[in-house]
Amino acid sequence: MTTPGSSASSDVRSIEGRIAEELGVRERQVKAAVELLDGGSTVPFIARYRKEATEMLDDAQLRTVEERLRYLRELEERRTAILDSVREQGKLTEELETRIRTAETKARLEDIYLPFKPKRRTKAQIAREAGLEPLAEGLLADPSVDPLAAAAAFVDADKGVADPQAALDGARSILTEKFSEDADLIGELRERMWGRGRLAAKVKEGKEEAGAKFADYFDFAEPFTELPSHRILAMLRGEKEDVLDLVLEPEEPTDGPSSYEGIVASRFGIADRGRPGDKWLKDTVRWAWRTRILVHLGIDIRLRLRTAAEDEAVDVFAANLRDLLLAAPAGTRATLGLDPGFRTGVKVAVVDATGKVVATDVIHPHVPANRWDEAIAKLARLAKEHAVELVAIGNGTASRETDKLAGELIAKHPELKLTKVMVSEAGASVYSASAFASQELPDMDVSLRGAVSIARRLQDPLAELVKIDPKSIGVGQYQHDLSEVKLSRSLDAVVEDCVNGVGVDVNTASAPLLARVSGITSGLAENIVAHRDANGPFTSRTELKKVPRLGPKAYEQCAGFLRIRGGSDPLDASSVHPEAYPVVRRMVKTAGQEVAGLIGNTSVLRSLRPADFVDETFGLPTVTDILRELEKPGRDPRPAFRTATFKEGVEKISDLSSGMVLEGVVTNVAAFGAFVDVGVHQDGLVHVSAMSKTFVKDPRDVVKPGDIVKVKVLDVDIPRKRISLTLRLDDEAAGPGEPKKERSGRPPRQRRQQGGSGGGKGRSSSAPAPSNGAMADALRRAGLA
Repeated sequence: MTTPGSSASSDVRSIEGRIAEELGVRERQVKAAVELLDGGSTVPFIARYRKEATEMLDDAQLRTVEERLRYLRELEERRTAILDSVREQGKLTEELETRIRTAETKARLEDIYLPFKPKRRTKAQIAREAGLEPLAEGLLADPSVDPLAAAAAFVDADKGVADPQAALDGARSILTEKFSEDADLIGELRERMWGRGRLAAKVKEGKEEAGAKFADYFDFAEPFTELPSHRILAMLRGEKEDVLDLVLEPEEPTDGPSSYEGIVASRFGIADRGRPGDKWLKDTVRWAWRTRILVHLGIDIRLRLRTAAEDEAVDVFAANLRDLLLAAPAGTRATLGLDPGFRTGVKVAVVDATGKVVATDVIHPHVPANRWDEAIAKLARLAKEHAVELVAIGNGTASRETDKLAGELIAKHPELKLTKVMVSEAGASVYSASAFASQELPDMDVSLRGAVSIARRLQDPLAELVKIDPKSIGVGQYQHDLSEVKLSRSLDAVVEDCVNGVGVDVNTASAPLLARVSGITSGLAENIVAHRDANGPFTSRTELKKVPRLGPKAYEQCAGFLRIRGGSDPLDASSVHPEAYPVVRRMVKTAGQEVAGLIGNTSVLRSLRPADFVDETFGLPTVTDILRELEKPGRDPRPAFRTATFKEGVEKISDLSSGMVLEGVVTNVAAFGAFVDVGVHQDGLVHVSAMSKTFVKDPRDVVKPGDIVKVKVLDVDIPRKRISLTLRLDDEAAGPGEPKKERSGRPPRQRRQQGGSGGGKGRSSSAPAPSNGAMADALRRAGLA
């Protein structure tokens, strides 16, 4: 036995070494990143301002370092706890300690620990207490012994062993536990089942009608390794809603013994050679496989499926959120926001170029009031009075009718030069009822706040959407089925990266926006706003040091991401960090110009040699970044603003016909395709198989939310409210009454019954259960929920 605290292995890789190997970078790069992260630096700060330290690790690599560091540190904490537990039991041998210390995953670590894990009193423990372990080990070691005869010697009524059969039952429990707690065996069987097994689904009797949205999985089977995340989550949701029965099949069903039983038997030298104990041992293996090992593996595989599906779904959500946050801003233009509604009317809010609310109203152009002309007159007056340029229309209920109203407003009043834009209103109601909205718009009715949010998110999607919990924006799939911690952590990272990538005007930003800046907490953001309100706009970055609780570390982290336009130092409007201002001063001296004259002066800046300004603190990467920033200071990485034009006369699903070519806006991207709003209240689905003439693995390689695309209508199913679209405009649309076939030519159900061999490549009409927000709306409007 090893002594407490001793190390059984001197070659166990460090956490930094493991991460470096996984990323394919040098260990010193990872060590530098870890040191910065542990010191309180954020990923955006390290990625932009500490390139020399990490030798150019980018933000994606740094996020991986952050995630893996968290996982591996948790692994080390668990490893230490397990070592302490086994040591306290007096069972820690040198060989066992080596195995524990070299385990590289949590699953492997738990497999090794399983035999030593404190557990409730099992049948095997009871059998051992009855003195039956020698019988079990004896029969395993020497199958030539007759089991019943050997068991007779262990009969003891006082110990609860009434007869030889009871003794054999106890021995079987001991061996079953032995087989099922062999870490190497379980690891081998788990990987075999993952590679060969499949997930099968059947509809529960009598649930066909109630669970119609899961119809694609009523008779379904597909290999574990080929299941895409949306199918896994859909089936798990179907099981949760008591519509589907799910079975994890370790291999193709056969009439004979499972091949897994053979592996277990081989592991312990069990074989049928006609000896008296062979049959009993083979039956014990079968019992262990069916009652313990298969159950254990089933739990592991189910967790692995869910984890893999969650990881992919979180990635999809994060990528969609990034695209939504970085959507093109309309900019500082007076905007009229319309939050559509029928009975309650259309809520109206006008915000000026800075986003300040200057007017609100409610109009009733639709049923039942039908005050159409009055509504147009009100809108025209507001637009003229406040020099409105843009009309932002929420895309919810009554959106097309309101869009038509805006169209008539533009037609009747061309002198106003208005442009109308359909805007996703996902999360607007969440914002309206939030504490921040109450603080920001205290005297405004909750129903009107949504119109304000719709107008502002057209002006600057990033600045407005950060006021809403990312999960409420709802551009994911099955988000309520995902790990809350995992999802929140990923989405928060996306918001942080987007906000810091764009930069924030400290004199106009809201507290929620400031709170997403590197180094700034919610409380500090409130302090910045309070200081701004009390003392007027900041005129320099150094004034930030006067904000209560904004110390040197916070200043270091945030200063480069905060912009001060029109301040005392032109550099304060750029992404050049104040710590690097001395470098710029040297550039100014070399160029013989003032700072203001150097900024934007491409010819002079490109004549400077970056290497001439490298010193002990700032290396070539930082100097190069400074020159690039000075050439185009404060540049916005987001695309230019443009709008889609919906086809006139196409306002509802019945107006669509196969073969139509329409312009639309991508509202969401999922693993199986993209949803496109073509202006008929039902988002159409462009399946991944209809996105390109070549194979598309990830729909996001082709489109992203907010993209304006041209699509062709392939098929319209009005009763089911489904619209099938394609990005390939030369695709042949379905004829009248002609059912849409899969690309293979087989009907969907037949193909799925063959095990789902399409692997996501063929068209699937799978009907995922709804999630929340925009994705739920997209699924519902596409008729898939």
